[in-house]
Amino acid sequence: MFNRLIIVFLGLLCLAPGVRADPGNSQPLVLLTENFPPYNMADDGKNFATDTHIQGIAADLVREMFKRAEIPYSLTLRFPWERIYKLALEKPGYGVFVMARLPEREKSFKWVGPLGPDDWILLARPDSLIKLENLAQARRYKIGAYKGDAIALSLTEKGMKPVIALRDQDNASKLKSGEIDLWATGDPAGRYLARQLGITDLKTVLRFNSASLYLALNKSTPDDLVAKLQKALDEMRRQGFVDEVMGRYL
Repeated sequence: MFNRLIIVFLGLLCLAPGVRADPGNSQPLVLLTENFPPYNMADDGKNFATDTHIQGIAADLVREMFKRAEIPYSLTLRFPWERIYKLALEKPGYGVFVMARLPEREKSFKWVGPLGPDDWILLARPDSLIKLENLAQARRYKIGAYKGDAIALSLTEKGMKPVIALRDQDNASKLKSGEIDLWATGDPAGRYLARQLGITDLKTVLRFNSASLYLALNKSTPDDLVAKLQKALDEMRRQGFVDEVMGRYL
């Protein structure tokens, strides 16, 4: 009798909440993003927002992707980029978007995407006489870039010394006022930011890299979860949903 009671007790213990992980009830993934229009942005333009107060191409795609994959998540927009990058890199259950998938980052995260293109360009004022055939020729000029961004890091690694701004949109104003000669930014992101400030006449003097933007998940994220998200995104692309979302913003 006593042995039977022990067996029953152990059986009930195994069914108790929190005793063992239930694959169907995983903790929500914590997704972090920043103001990086038109891919992700706070609806009030501030540097903090949550859930439905975050808009943009990538935000809309990520929401639909997680909905289709039936994976719980929370969504927060924070500042600065370096902070949210570090959280996603170091904390299990965290992810960050949008991020350029670069060779030096490849093994640090698990990736879902692409969510959109991010060509790297150098923009100049409309009256600028600067003409470039390659990036090396830009060394003589004062180039503005965004702190912690892949473009700024790449320029620094090449031995260049970009003038760093805390917000990429500040470079549009600095370029217009003559504080910098060139603005190293993404396309379409840079043009979108400039338009928000009423600056519509900047010209591209060099297109020096083509990259794609992704959702980057902490590398402890289970492979089956990553596969579900990728499958959902691929389905969205086949059905034309991705193009539809792009069309809303561009």
